[in-house]
Amino acid sequence: MKLSASLLVVACAIANAHYTFPKLIAGGVTTADWQYVRMTANHFDRSPVTDVNSVDIRCNLDPSLPATQTMPVAAGSQVGFTASPPIFHSGPLQFYMAKVPSGQTAASWDGSGEVWFKIYALGPTITPLSITFPALFMERVYVTIPKSLPSGDYLLRVEHIGLDSAMFPGAEFFVSCAQITVTGGGSGNPGPLVSFPGAYSPTDPGIKYNIWAPFPTSYNLPGPAVWSG
Repeated sequence: MKLSASLLVVACAIANAHYTFPKLIAGGVTTADWQYVRMTANHFDRSPVTDVNSVDIRCNLDPSLPATQTMPVAAGSQVGFTASPPIFHSGPLQFYMAKVPSGQTAASWDGSGEVWFKIYALGPTITPLSITFPALFMERVYVTIPKSLPSGDYLLRVEHIGLDSAMFPGAEFFVSCAQITVTGGGSGNPGPLVSFPGAYSPTDPGIKYNIWAPFPTSYNLPGPAVWSG
């Protein structure tokens, strides 16, 4: 009974350990909450997005979000987000970007359409006896803006997928979008391009995935291949 009670406590803690990505890190500076990151609908309760077919899977926007500033970022430089509190679920970490169409700005555009491309993915380490996701317990997550990315306004989307309860009731998605202006870019052609919603299905093997014993032998990251530039 003591063991069962302990496991129940751990399970409850995992179920309630939710987080947001409120701060952008650029040029070695950590900005204020929601200064350059669009305020998310879960900024109070930190609850995840659970429906991959909902528009919330894009940036999880609060409909009453305040004005968000846009940060200049050099192509080839490193940027990041803080996790608040630290990431407490096992699952992959991914970064996407989308170029703002001509005539709009990062502050005015909603990110709709087949415009998103993946620039980074951190999956698991798998052994015969374990599966480990390195993003677990991270307080800051980073990505390098591809050097050949064309200059201009972009949305930068961070995504962490919690797989602890992926088989039932389902995977949990923690996402934020920052507004940036890429400077000093190149002539790359990012792709493949996907839309949010649209990029994922709830039955994708990297989303409906059992991380518990018997330990899996492989993992397929959801979404398109990484564009490295």
